[in-house]
Amino acid sequence: MDRQTWPLVVLAGIVLVAALVGAVLLAIRVVRTRRMLGALGAGGKVAFYGALIYAIFPVDVLPDPIYLDDLGVLAAALIYLTRLAHRRRAERGLPERPPPESGRLRRPVP
Repeated sequence: MDRQTWPLVVLAGIVLVAALVGAVLLAIRVVRTRRMLGALGAGGKVAFYGALIYAIFPVDVLPDPIYLDDLGVLAAALIYLTRLAHRRRAERGLPERPPPESGRLRRPVP
């Protein structure tokens, strides 16, 4: 390789590593929504398991070194699950976040 192609190879490697890290972080966030699956119904379960299966199996729209399709599927599932969870909370009349405990003292962060 000549000197002009090395920066492109390094940049492509950085982009691929960043896409892989992004896919892993999105998969972790989707897995953390698993605790809500009982309340989200069949649509939430299909979105959760479908996104994880698509991200894990090697059969993809794009080849595996390119994680853009996995990122898109995981992000779409996370958005869908988040909206579904907010809708269920609103139907039940629950607040978005639990109120802070008033009797508990918090230490200041240095």
